[in-house]
Amino acid sequence: MKKIALSILLLAGMSSCDIDRFPYNSIESGSLFEDEGGLTSATLGNYSLLKGKKDESAWFDDWQRLAEYPGDNVSLSGTTTDNLFYFYNYKNIPNNSRSSRFWSFSYRAVVGCNKVIEAATEGQSETMDQLIGENYYIRALIYFQMANIYGRPYTQGRDNLAVPLKLSTDIEEKPDRNTVGEVYDQVVEDLMKAEGLMNQAKSASYATKEAAQALLSRVYLYMGENQKAIEYADKVINSGRYSLLGTEDFKQYNVFTPENNAETIFAIKFTKESDYGHGWYTIGSLYANIKGTGWGEMYASKSYLDLLHENANDAREAFIDPQYLTDDNGDEIPNVMWVDANYKYQTRPTYEEAGKLYFDNAEGVKTEVLSENMEGETAFYFVGSQGKVYVEKSFEMAKRNGYPKYYILKASMQEGEPQLWSPTVSRLAEMYLNKAEAYAKLGDTQQALDNVNIIRERAGISMYNGLSDLKEGQNVLEAVLQERRLELAFEGHRKFDVFRNNMTMDRHYPGTHLNGNDPYYEVLPNDPRVIEFIPESQIAVQPSLIQND
Repeated sequence: MKKIALSILLLAGMSSCDIDRFPYNSIESGSLFEDEGGLTSATLGNYSLLKGKKDESAWFDDWQRLAEYPGDNVSLSGTTTDNLFYFYNYKNIPNNSRSSRFWSFSYRAVVGCNKVIEAATEGQSETMDQLIGENYYIRALIYFQMANIYGRPYTQGRDNLAVPLKLSTDIEEKPDRNTVGEVYDQVVEDLMKAEGLMNQAKSASYATKEAAQALLSRVYLYMGENQKAIEYADKVINSGRYSLLGTEDFKQYNVFTPENNAETIFAIKFTKESDYGHGWYTIGSLYANIKGTGWGEMYASKSYLDLLHENANDAREAFIDPQYLTDDNGDEIPNVMWVDANYKYQTRPTYEEAGKLYFDNAEGVKTEVLSENMEGETAFYFVGSQGKVYVEKSFEMAKRNGYPKYYILKASMQEGEPQLWSPTVSRLAEMYLNKAEAYAKLGDTQQALDNVNIIRERAGISMYNGLSDLKEGQNVLEAVLQERRLELAFEGHRKFDVFRNNMTMDRHYPGTHLNGNDPYYEVLPNDPRVIEFIPESQIAVQPSLIQND
């Protein structure tokens, strides 16, 4: 046991050069892995590789930034020397340290899983089978996410290159890149194996049969196997182990630990004692400054906020925390805000005279704020030199570089700690949304809307009685994807949801992704930068690896 613990500690202390050169040499060989105690320790070590150490980035940290920052839900308020900037603005580079670290930690965990799978014998005990199944699940999760980062969407072809499938502990075996289809096939095989082996009702902090089924539902959805996506979502739903949180509890989803959240199927458990540190180098720290902790530099995007505000009292508003300013009396300062033709925020304080609302424009000219009825809602606007300009009537906010601070709370405040969070991998709401999308693609409009309505009802907003309730020109699939965007925001889904459906990522909103030369206002699904470069350091030690275009 001491030998295993020492091995894991030594592994965690390896330099970046060691990681780059030896991604497949992570855990010592030894007979200790053959008993349940040793296998348990090794499996816990594999979970640990997903989350890293205090104040240090690891697998999930970099994966979340790779997955979430290229989407349209976030807006960065300034430039940064951190290589996360290249994920955000689609200016990918082959020597990105974060991508290299994600690649290396992925394979270190994969080989850790391979070690357990090779050493353990199935059928000896329920506990042994459970542990083997957990390692199959972890390996599948890693390969699925790697395929999505470094390989093109499955819907664009099975024959595109993805990542090498390393399925042994032999350090001399250095496989070349497998195709997207081959990696997905392996992911499905591993998850089905995991599903068959895992029979212990562990908490959501560990892989379980239902966690494997939930991930299978997503994998099949990405593959376009819609009936299977429904089948596996139903397995989770019908297990009876999970339930959607009520509307008020849902507003505090980020506060609950995985084992105390009835909706969470699997999350990577972070604790204050072992993982938190000082809280500055976490996912949430970039999204918000809470109680003096966090950078608070990346905010909810204008396009996400506009979508969220289409329905008054949407429960998902609880995850956005606007930073309003107050005057000397402690009162909020009324203003109007809009986005100009250059995608810059403009704000002006407002004042009333003779029952009318005004602001002074940039030239100091008194300008009246007018209103009109638009689809049953009051819309505000003023008439400028270019005609009618619609504005948001709100209050003055704190800004950074001119960007209003719309803090994101979904990755913060677990157990009341400012930046503590256990990242959710799968939760029950996704199962209903997987079904909704699959039904939409199968042409079953009513079933698609019924499953979307389960989520909308919990969010406290109006439900769809039929196609006539959708936005003008919107089809049922677009309505489902809109709901996925609202519900699963900041959980690492949006980029993949857009591109696997061969849609364009629309980034016509304020943010530093529009700075510099040739910014990406729109990202087409076939653009080369939809996927990351293979880390240059890996190609240096294995020249047979083919680089992405």
